[in-house]
Amino acid sequence: MLKETLIKATFAGAKVLQQYFNGEYRISNKEGVNNLVTEADLESEKAIFKAIKDDHPDHFLLSEETGEVISDSIYKWIIDPIDGTVNFANGIPICCVSIAVEQEGQIILGAVYNPLLNEFFFAQKGFGATLNDKKIRVSNKPDVPTSCLVTGFPYTYLDTPNGPLEVFERFVRRGIAVRRLGSAAIDLCWVAAGRFDGFYEHSLNAWDSAAGFLIVEEAGGKVTDFEGNVYSPYQPHIVATNGKIHEEMLLAVNGKWEA
Repeated sequence: MLKETLIKATFAGAKVLQQYFNGEYRISNKEGVNNLVTEADLESEKAIFKAIKDDHPDHFLLSEETGEVISDSIYKWIIDPIDGTVNFANGIPICCVSIAVEQEGQIILGAVYNPLLNEFFFAQKGFGATLNDKKIRVSNKPDVPTSCLVTGFPYTYLDTPNGPLEVFERFVRRGIAVRRLGSAAIDLCWVAAGRFDGFYEHSLNAWDSAAGFLIVEEAGGKVTDFEGNVYSPYQPHIVATNGKIHEEMLLAVNGKWEA
């Protein structure tokens, strides 16, 4: 029942995303000039909430726009109604709905759907990961210098030592391919699908990564914080890789790498 509700909720949110894409809608700012929320984000969230509450009215909800809808259920739904809102607002089709289901502190289901590219990523803990119902696996790249990486930048942050710009410069000055798509959920799914070999970011929220990190792990990849600890979506730092380059990536993001 949880899987069916997750798929239904993800598609409900994605339908709203499709309806509003390249249309006219209200846009406002949160903290930071490009930290946007659109009418579509709010309507997508409403559709997702309804789909979940119809089946599981007592479950805990955590969503980017509303925040927490608290209950004492062992199940928590972690929701990003549109991940990649700046892309969405500019007509760039790299955006998605991202929803994860957590049971007693463990992510057990994750779905990320970009209806504009018709890509539906799904994972259930212990059962692997799929793209449009076909199994996916991470890449086999053996080292960072030959890898294609992806990252993102927070909208507000202090330019601290070993911060986002410094780490980015470290890779780019060595001629390593680093991309920025503007959607952490899609970044993670594209690592899972083998399109990218590694992803890192300094400042994510739970709704950005909860579904995607499970999809990476179920596709055979590895996900940790910057220290190499077991990943939790409730802390900001993430390194997600094909596993083969993980230790080298950790050295690189921590300024300890000598290529």
